Amino acid sequence: MTDLASLTTRLGLRLTADALSALLTHATKSKLSPLQIVEAIADAERREREARNLAQRQKIAAVGSPKALDRFDWNHARTIDRDLYEQLHGSLDFVRRGENVLLRGQAGVGKTMLAQHLALRALEQGMTVRFATLSLVLADLMRQESIPATERRMRRYVNTDLLVLDELGYVPCDARSADLLFHIVSRRHEKRSIVVTTNLAYKQWTTVFRDATCLGALVDRFAQHCHRLDIDADSWRNTDAEKLARPKKPAPRASR
Repeated sequence: MTDLASLTTRLGLRLTADALSALLTHATKSKLSPLQIVEAIADAERREREARNLAQRQKIAAVGSPKALDRFDWNHARTIDRDLYEQLHGSLDFVRRGENVLLRGQAGVGKTMLAQHLALRALEQGMTVRFATLSLVLADLMRQESIPATERRMRRYVNTDLLVLDELGYVPCDARSADLLFHIVSRRHEKRSIVVTTNLAYKQWTTVFRDATCLGALVDRFAQHCHRLDIDADSWRNTDAEKLARPKKPAPRASR
C-alpha cells in the first residue's frame, strides 16, 4: 500500500493512503471488476478534490467555520421566518437575481451564523463570495493611499457574486465611510447580492452614519430588492451565561 500510495501521489491523485486502502478493501470484499475499481477510485478522487477546493475557497472568502445549520434552534426565537430563510438558502435565487438580504436582531441571536451558511451554500454552488465585518471592509478601503488604489481594492467588494457585510451598527462610521459603502451598494445594485447583518432598523442607520448625505440613497438602493429576516429572540450568549450562573442542586443523599 505504501508503494501504491506513493505512485498515485506522483501521478497527481490526492487520495490519502488510508482512503485508498479502505477503497481497495471494499472493492475486494465486494468483488468489483477492474473497471468498477477504476471508476470507484476516480469518483473518490473527484470528491476529494472538490472538498479541498471548497475548503480553499472558504478560506479565501473568510467565511469561517460555523456550527452545522441543523443545530440551529429555530424554536429559541419568539419570531423568525424560517420558511423564508430555508427558501433563500435552498435555492439561492436571490443571488442569481442580484437581490439583497437583511438579517436583523439584537446581538447573540444567530444572525452571523445564518449569514455564514448562506455564504457557504453559495460557495458550494461555485459562486464567488466575500465575507467580512462592515468595519473591516471600510477600514480596508480607508487605508488605501490614493484614489486608484481605492478603486482597485473596491473591486474586491464589488465584483464578487455574494458579499456579506457583518455587524452593521456596532461601530460608528464617518461621512467618508458612508460614501465608500454607498459606492459598493450602488455598483452592486440589481446586479450582485449583498447580505447585511445588523441590530438596527433602517431608520436607525443614522446613528451609525452621522452627517452622511448619501445615507438616504444608500438605504433606498439596498432596500429596493431586499428580503428582510427579523429575529426576535434573547441572546444565546446571555442564555448560556445564565445557565452557568445557576447554582447546581446538591445531589440527593443515599438512604441508609
